[in-house]
Amino acid sequence: MSILSGTVELPSRLRFSIPAVWILALAVAGAACIPLVYLIVRAATADADDWSRVLSGSTLRLLTNTASLTAAVTVTCAAIALPIAFLTERTNLPLAGFWRSITIVPLAIPSYVGAFAFIIALGPNGSLQDLLEPLGVQQIPEIYGFFGSWLTITLFTFPYLLIVVRAGLRDIDPSIEEAARSLGQSAWGAFWRVTVPQLRVPIATGSLLVALYTISEFGAVSFMQYETFTWAVYLRLTSAFDLSGAAVLSLVLVGLVAFVLLIDWSQRRRARYHRLGSGAARRPRLVRLGRWRWPALAALSLLVIIALAVPIAVLFHWLSVGLGYGETFPGLWSAALKSVYVSALAGGVTVAVAMPIAIVVIRRPGFLSRLIDRVSYVGYALPGVVVAFALVFFALRTMPVIYQTLITLIFAYTVLFLPQAIAGLRTSLVRIQPGLEEASRSLSRGPWQTFCHVTLPLITPGVLAGFALVFLTTMKELPATVILAPIEFDTLATTLWGHTEEAFFARAAAAALLLLACAALPMFLLFGSDRELRT
Repeated sequence: MSILSGTVELPSRLRFSIPAVWILALAVAGAACIPLVYLIVRAATADADDWSRVLSGSTLRLLTNTASLTAAVTVTCAAIALPIAFLTERTNLPLAGFWRSITIVPLAIPSYVGAFAFIIALGPNGSLQDLLEPLGVQQIPEIYGFFGSWLTITLFTFPYLLIVVRAGLRDIDPSIEEAARSLGQSAWGAFWRVTVPQLRVPIATGSLLVALYTISEFGAVSFMQYETFTWAVYLRLTSAFDLSGAAVLSLVLVGLVAFVLLIDWSQRRRARYHRLGSGAARRPRLVRLGRWRWPALAALSLLVIIALAVPIAVLFHWLSVGLGYGETFPGLWSAALKSVYVSALAGGVTVAVAMPIAIVVIRRPGFLSRLIDRVSYVGYALPGVVVAFALVFFALRTMPVIYQTLITLIFAYTVLFLPQAIAGLRTSLVRIQPGLEEASRSLSRGPWQTFCHVTLPLITPGVLAGFALVFLTTMKELPATVILAPIEFDTLATTLWGHTEEAFFARAAAAALLLLACAALPMFLLFGSDRELRT
């Protein structure tokens, strides 16, 4: 069994054909390609004027803005995640368990909620301006634009990279670091020169997640008034209703995503890591921080204050202001119920359709299964606004009856978040000894009975992890929900967006706080899995 490659070689008695699973896996992978295929078809129908109008100087500016923001956020997230991983996993940091958990919590905060809170706190006539005005400060620097977008997205996406790097640290034999220490290296020097090179693959994986998230970001850049591709596509679709121009612009964005994936693929191809020998896993010898514990605690506290305390405090402040003026919150609980309902539905459907792909990838390794695995990432690599835009065309041209229905919305969520469900299932499937399934088959149990009575109970943690990830991400999804949600189907995300557009800050704060509470539910499941990994 090869854990690194994520495949399991089956005994000869288990190499049976499962045509139904292959058919389902191919069907799901094909469905994930629908947005991309339809974008290509739509753009091919655009005339020369559409192409020349879109591929002008403004497109170059959008490309520069998007690429620079993506690079800055990715590098900053790595600079934040690596020290935190080192402090919480390899040192005697006080209250390490608390810091290990609290530094992942920003993942539950949608970036557009953070942007909304930062604008209220740090924007013109914001809370900070009011505090500094008695001191003679009449104006503070603008938070809008690149700086505000970079700050907001970084603070709420670095946990993606942090989680992956921590998992990579736990798989590294600590004796390698100890050998470097015995040769005179300092604790940080051993970590930087010996451990970090072994974390090349986890860092690349986490950086890819951060980069793709930044490219697809819509809400934060919209609040911060920073023009990127996703915002431009959204405006062409909703304001100008320039369908052909939006399709061409979306393909340019797809090209940028393909370039990022190509860089990641080239890095992974050159990476070769093998563990020689075997042995029982053991805990590393913790590095004593000494006098450096106080700067470490100060830095972690500052990060938590900015990423968690400030947004939550701002939201509670505006909620209290609204309550003091007798503000009502019509439709808030209805929006919360709809958010939970559609997120749970998306989580269940996505995990169900991801199951055939995970099975063929793990149980039937080969060229076709690898192709299916790669194709399933097409939707995840596309921004939500692009997927929604493509599905609008697809529904109107092929099945108008499903346009602006839950069917289209759930399909969009499935295409966008399918890899998250596959990742959770693969983690559990790869750990199941094939001999257990072989024993079940030898007792005259069919493939379906074996799956239901043997495989499914064993992969329950992976099913729950995949469901939790999709549920959490669906709760935060904004552009696809705004574009594809049925009429009068207001979720917390769309309610927050609408109230912010109308400058109803108290109502927006109430929706944001309720959204945070609902999004935190799957975080407890993820934290439980994290604790389980450490036992």
